[in-house]
Amino acid sequence: MWRNYLVVAFRNLRRNKVFSLVNILGLAIGLTTCLLLMVYVLDEMSYDRQFKDADRVYRVAFQSPSGDWSSLPAPMSQALKADMPGIGQTTRLLKLMGMENITVSNREGREDRKFSETNAYYVDSTFFSVLSYPFVSGDPATALNRPNTVVLSATLAGKLFGNADPIGHEIKLDAGSGPIGYVVSGVFQDKDLHTHIPAHLFLSMNSAEVSWVTHIGSWGMENIFHTYIKLRPGADPVALEKKLTPFYYRHGGDDLKVIRARNVVLQPVKDIYLHSNMGNEIATNGSIRTLYILVSIAVFILIIACINFMNLSTARSEHRAREVGVRKVMGALQGSLIRMFLGESFLLCALSLLVAMLLTSALLPVFDTLTGKDLQPWHEPRLLLVIAGLTLFAGLLSGCYPAFYLSSFKPVAVLKGKLIHHFSAALLRKSLVVLQFTVSIALILGAIVVGRQMTLFKDQDLGFDKDRQIVLPLQTKESISHYNVLRDELKNSAYVKSVTSGATYPGIPSLFDMLFYPPGKSGNEWVDIFLANTSKDYFQTLGLTLLAGRELEPEVKADSDALVLNTTAIKKLGFRLADAVGQKISYQFQGTTHVMRIVGVVRDFNTEGLQKPIDSYGFTTSDFFGNRYSYAIAKIQSADLSTALTHLRETWNRINPGTPFIYSFIDQDFARNYEKEQRTSTLVMYFTGIAILIACLGLFGLTAFAAEQRIKEIGIRKVLGASTANVTLLLSRDLIRLVGIAILIASPLAALVMNKWLHNFAYRIHLSWWMFAAAAAGATLTAILTVSLQAIRAARANPIRNLRSEG
Repeated sequence: MWRNYLVVAFRNLRRNKVFSLVNILGLAIGLTTCLLLMVYVLDEMSYDRQFKDADRVYRVAFQSPSGDWSSLPAPMSQALKADMPGIGQTTRLLKLMGMENITVSNREGREDRKFSETNAYYVDSTFFSVLSYPFVSGDPATALNRPNTVVLSATLAGKLFGNADPIGHEIKLDAGSGPIGYVVSGVFQDKDLHTHIPAHLFLSMNSAEVSWVTHIGSWGMENIFHTYIKLRPGADPVALEKKLTPFYYRHGGDDLKVIRARNVVLQPVKDIYLHSNMGNEIATNGSIRTLYILVSIAVFILIIACINFMNLSTARSEHRAREVGVRKVMGALQGSLIRMFLGESFLLCALSLLVAMLLTSALLPVFDTLTGKDLQPWHEPRLLLVIAGLTLFAGLLSGCYPAFYLSSFKPVAVLKGKLIHHFSAALLRKSLVVLQFTVSIALILGAIVVGRQMTLFKDQDLGFDKDRQIVLPLQTKESISHYNVLRDELKNSAYVKSVTSGATYPGIPSLFDMLFYPPGKSGNEWVDIFLANTSKDYFQTLGLTLLAGRELEPEVKADSDALVLNTTAIKKLGFRLADAVGQKISYQFQGTTHVMRIVGVVRDFNTEGLQKPIDSYGFTTSDFFGNRYSYAIAKIQSADLSTALTHLRETWNRINPGTPFIYSFIDQDFARNYEKEQRTSTLVMYFTGIAILIACLGLFGLTAFAAEQRIKEIGIRKVLGASTANVTLLLSRDLIRLVGIAILIASPLAALVMNKWLHNFAYRIHLSWWMFAAAAAGATLTAILTVSLQAIRAARANPIRNLRSEG
């Protein structure tokens, strides 16, 4: 029986080549889309799940009305372990300014083993007891017990030592205070390691360079320690979380008098990458909303492909009706016919899946480029379940209705040429076409909105000059001490307009902030102001607009307590722009009140991505708020950027021969804040096009079927004088009308969803009528073109041949 079903299935595929090709190609494209997107989704969902006992590991963080914060004060880790019985172990990670780029070399200091490295973090000796990194060398339990020890990633170890064992060897690290020796005590495997901590080096927090950590006793300030806990087996995280806020205020005491309401919360380590977007995150995290969007697109595209199958199967029911009648007369039961038609559906899905797997392998390099990942889909065991699930889903969804519909024909009726379900089948086909194009139009509108939002990100006035600004990290003691020489040489160059330096610059976060309050206000009415220590010509180089007062003078000692604030800070402090200059504001640190003077006001400018509103921001020359020689910034005035870069490199290498030349552009650094949104936008654009292509394949097939069904009518109309345009309109108007209904349904639904998405951004576009008109026009024109091609072909056929046909 099954052999007979298989023979019949292949015979039908061969007999109806166009319809089979449309079905297989449509399903293959839909399955390819699903496979690619699901590989990406599975990769994003795998972060931090490789750690042993990950279900018991949490990060402790703050939530407050003024903003959530991912790091805690220094004493909190040890106090948690001592006071909370449910906590088995705690650890801290310290992310310091200036550690974004450090110079790393092996002990011999050979030039080919000296380079700039990123993502170095200080951690407690208990770090690997909480987060179980896969070590390939060394003992994770003791690796960071001693001062000045370091654990390297396998990639970095390979750069420094090749194939040699690095354990016990010394490397030199220079983050600006001169080369310091660290002994390699461990190496962890970073290949295929998915974690929200993108580390290349873990340094012992017992080291002399951060000895100041042991002297921090404040519970209210210096919240810069990412704190992780590992619960004991059986401990209840919900019950523990309820105790954390009272614990914090009980221990904080007088230190928290100036702190507004804060709640201490637990974040499961497995949720951080996709669900956390707090202040001072270790690195840019992913977004669960993005995954929801991509999974929705994958499901919609697969549904569209399955709709094509259902439509074409029911549309060709008359061609299978006599076969059903004969089989029923010969004794076939409805159940056996259902199994036969479902078998054909699964066969078609299996063929489509083979094509989809070939397409997935071929398109994977392109997809990797779009997503910025190195995906290995065939090494992912869960993908086998996804493939099986997709095949089963597509087979059932696309074959279920045709199987029940075709098997329900009455043998007497079909053998007499009468079909009793004609109206219901036609209604279903029309409904499915409407559904197809509703989804397609919604995706088109979504692509337009996402594209316009990305354009806003690129074109928005950020309040400073981001173009042709080159940043040179001053990552060694040598480069910091030679900054003035470098600045003077570059300023005298024909390629450079101006040069400055600072502890930070727009596009990267500032880790220094302080709680200020104005005169006559109490400490609990503070304003949190982020600060940047800057040198001369900072405003001029970056094109910041001074609205009142003057710039800072780093060489003038009296300016060490001076501030230039942005207008947001001025407003939050309760000052008017005209009266702000000369005002004094205070902050408290370690029990002492410090007073600073406002000497200038700058126009608001964006320091991070446009997802966030502008923060209160200020500039100072006090070394308490960071090293003003962390980054050199040069404004290029030459039109020949390549030659200017060559000049900068030659000048740098002559002045700083022991420091690698590393540079970036501010506009590119700022654009990295939207990197994930830009990738999402690109994926939405591509897959919207795929959805439209699959929908058009379905329209093409339905139009071909309509032409075949009405072949004699077309012949008679041609003989009676109907033009090609008349026949084309006859075949296409019903389908175009269905597209019009889809436009009316899709527009409000898409508007609702996209409005909700746009509210994730502080700066966003507004939906406009032309976006809906463009989506509608795009879908209508695409449908007209698809239908017309097949309709014109039918209309131009020889009417005599059509009238002779027995079809």
